[in-house]
Amino acid sequence: MLYQGDYLNEISFPLGGIGTGCVGLGGNGRLTDWEIITRPNKGGKNGFSHMAVRVKTKDGVYAKVLNSDFQSNLSGVYRKQPFAGFGYGVERETMAGMPHFAENTFLGEFPIAELTFRDEHFPGAVLLRAFNPMIPNDAKNSSIPAAFFEIEYQNPTAEVVEFDGVFSLSSPYEKGVHLVEKNGTITTVRIKNAEKSETEYGYSDLAISAEDVTNLQCYWHKNGGCDAVNLYWNELISGELFKERSYDEPLRESTCSMLRRVSLAPGEKAVIRFVLSWNLPYMKNDWDDVMDSAYREVVWKHYYATVFENATASGVYALSNWDSLYQRTEQFRKALFSSTVDEVVLDAVSATMSVLKSPTVYRLENGELYGFEGVHEQSGSCPGTCQHVYNYAYALCFLFPELERSIRNLEYRYATDENGKMTFRLPLPLGCEGETSGFTPSDKLHACLDGQMGSIIKTYREWKISGDDQWLDSVWSKVEKAMEYAWSPENPHEWDKNRDGVLEGRQHHTLDIELFGASAWLEGLYLGALKAASEMAEYLGHSKKAAEYLSLFEQGRKWTKENLFNGEYFVQKIDLKDRSICEHFDCTDIYWDEECGEICYQFGEGSSIDQLCAQWHASLCGLGDLFDPEQRRTALESMVKYNFKSCLREYANPWRVFALNDEAGTVICDFPKGHKKPKIPVLYFGECMTGFEYQFAGLLMSEGMIEEGLRVVKVIRDRYDGKKRNPWNEIECGSNYARAMASFSMLPILSGFEFDLPRATVGFSPKVNRDMFSCFWSLGTGWGTVEYTKEKVVIHIEEGSLLLGCIRLPGRSKPEKLLVDGTEVSFLWENESLIFVKTEGHKTFEIINV
Repeated sequence: MLYQGDYLNEISFPLGGIGTGCVGLGGNGRLTDWEIITRPNKGGKNGFSHMAVRVKTKDGVYAKVLNSDFQSNLSGVYRKQPFAGFGYGVERETMAGMPHFAENTFLGEFPIAELTFRDEHFPGAVLLRAFNPMIPNDAKNSSIPAAFFEIEYQNPTAEVVEFDGVFSLSSPYEKGVHLVEKNGTITTVRIKNAEKSETEYGYSDLAISAEDVTNLQCYWHKNGGCDAVNLYWNELISGELFKERSYDEPLRESTCSMLRRVSLAPGEKAVIRFVLSWNLPYMKNDWDDVMDSAYREVVWKHYYATVFENATASGVYALSNWDSLYQRTEQFRKALFSSTVDEVVLDAVSATMSVLKSPTVYRLENGELYGFEGVHEQSGSCPGTCQHVYNYAYALCFLFPELERSIRNLEYRYATDENGKMTFRLPLPLGCEGETSGFTPSDKLHACLDGQMGSIIKTYREWKISGDDQWLDSVWSKVEKAMEYAWSPENPHEWDKNRDGVLEGRQHHTLDIELFGASAWLEGLYLGALKAASEMAEYLGHSKKAAEYLSLFEQGRKWTKENLFNGEYFVQKIDLKDRSICEHFDCTDIYWDEECGEICYQFGEGSSIDQLCAQWHASLCGLGDLFDPEQRRTALESMVKYNFKSCLREYANPWRVFALNDEAGTVICDFPKGHKKPKIPVLYFGECMTGFEYQFAGLLMSEGMIEEGLRVVKVIRDRYDGKKRNPWNEIECGSNYARAMASFSMLPILSGFEFDLPRATVGFSPKVNRDMFSCFWSLGTGWGTVEYTKEKVVIHIEEGSLLLGCIRLPGRSKPEKLLVDGTEVSFLWENESLIFVKTEGHKTFEIINV
């Protein structure tokens, strides 16, 4: 997407590795949101850190900060302190008061951003390219704590000119020491916290590195503030090299500048590369204040700190491997954006996968992924890789399956007890049994119906994506217990106490309250888990268990068809006047309202956006029909009619306001005329939360309602247009919200992607543009693209490999040839599938019809 003018104002493009924190690249080129110290820091800046460029010609010197106009909060921001903040203008650290470019454009195709700057008072345009490696199935190289910057300039004059790129980096420390370190042709200035030792919690350092550095000013003038900036700028506009300067004592909030110069003939082009890197090796659970039995803080390392000793090490690695890292990242970007699905889908998919590079996620010391739901301004929002939020996040499982499996491993090892109860938030530190302060151990947390059933479905998904039978076998005993907890006598919430495939009891879920009685939403997830567990049990040779689970599935499916569909959509079956339900579960204080005479926070006869959520999962993972297809289609049409609001101006929403005025969106629950609305209905019923909306859009598309699904997506991205909200930060309970990664599901849905690596099978059946379709795909052992036309289907493997013996092509006639890397291979054609001798290590499978 190309942004310019007012549509640059809200942009902050995250640059960082998976689990490393990040720095935001503003729409005007400013470095903002410095979130590199194990916690969020929305709006955070780091002193006078910035980039600048300079051209020296025979006519004079032209110097600009590599930013365009600063457009927001021109009166200042609220800081609640005297002599600063609102009423004092734009903060000087933004460099907004220094000469900068008049305009720029921002091309954002995550994970790569390209900004082009122009100004009538500067000879020619300057291109800034920024990224951090994002390479499917390469979690290590996608987890480098660094931001990569490349400044490109082409001499537009008829003479030889000198072009300089400058990166200035400030210290965030009360006492910072600047160290100059050389590694071959690479020069690094590493700024470290002088108040902490390198093995002590709280220590950190950050660095700027470049090759073939021309000039280095290790310190700006020690007076700091305006004096230092003034002297720096005077040196920059002089056209000369910076004065070399150093100090023996640590300084407060000091700054350094690194300059690289290239001489360019007329028309010649050059690039200058800088890497900003950081290192904060140790972390702790500072949101729950955990201590061990000796009342000592429990501390562990970031994964990246086990790979890189300090910020210099990651900067040197980045520069030394730049070409390969960029080429592979660009290969992924190109594969993704060459997909022929609607551009609004690509916009949504690429923008929301940036959550993986935000402070929402960490990688623990052994590399496992751990996440918050999202982030507050200065802290994480809702810790514990929350099961029911991450149920919706489909980017990680396809792009980095190893990390998604690590979540399942942690859930089964640390959050599943001997009875099969899974706590829906994973406490840190892992397995902590010591004394705690403000910390809730796992045995005190309750289970969540949608989270627990979702984890079983996701285990099935991870197995099919990876093809790893040994992994499935290793977790099966926990899967079995988790499934049977639904009817276990040890389950105080009595989900399916009478074991008939129908939910009753007290069912906690992602809207932060409990439902009582069956709803298509939670019943559907129960059915999906039963179906997945049955198929996994059968594969592993547990036929008796498989039959038991399948029988419950069939009973529940039949009951749902007969009892939960009201002719228009699926509802919750509950008597809101039955106080005894709350009395039975000893929760009248929360769920019974005496004045209204009703149970609170239920859907009742409302139309829920998630009523068919389980079918979304089932269609993606290959579980088949959970609901009656005819009822399902009618329900989707009704949800478009009732839940989708083309204008919210006249809609009453008492909850959080994520869409408003003339914006459009899909609400969590609507209560159509003629259907009883509970006096105190389900929480958040009027909100438009993008993760739920993407799930709904994906389900519409999977059922062939393409235009309706695209409309749902388009209005979301219209809300996140750069002018009103940040395109790379979809919000829910805070910023960078994980549920938004539901958008990724639209790629496998629109391509009709089938995957079953345990059986060496993949398949495609596009739902759009079947005569000329292409799309990105990714699995646990490889990734690539598919091209689908009348004449042929070509599966390209860009990286890795696939063990294949079957390619499914539903809706296609028998092919004439199968070419594997150009060599014809014999095959059988059965049930719309090519069956051939299993093969691996190839890059192209070409199925020719004509």
